[in-house]
Amino acid sequence: MTKEITTPTKQPRKMVRKPLTLASDMGTLAPAQATSKPQTKVSLVVGLLQQDAGASLADLCQATGWLPHTCRAFLTGLRKKGRGLERDKREDGTTIYKMTAIEVAA
Repeated sequence: MTKEITTPTKQPRKMVRKPLTLASDMGTLAPAQATSKPQTKVSLVVGLLQQDAGASLADLCQATGWLPHTCRAFLTGLRKKGRGLERDKREDGTTIYKMTAIEVAA
């Protein structure tokens, strides 16, 4: 009496490629291209920090979807890369971060 072992059949692999569209002028298939480049979270944070009023930690978290410790780690990374960051407090006690210009010694 032998017991036959069965294995489930493998599912075909899904392709992770850009969808192809028909290029009207050439009549051939070409990869679909976005009309504009999407804004990255890094550029979003840098833009918020360059405002005159600066940005609070809550503003950065809301704009990026990151947790507060991730935003603080990103700010530390900016400092380590040589970007000037200034930290101030508002009247209500909220900490505000601003990007400052760094003067290069000649």
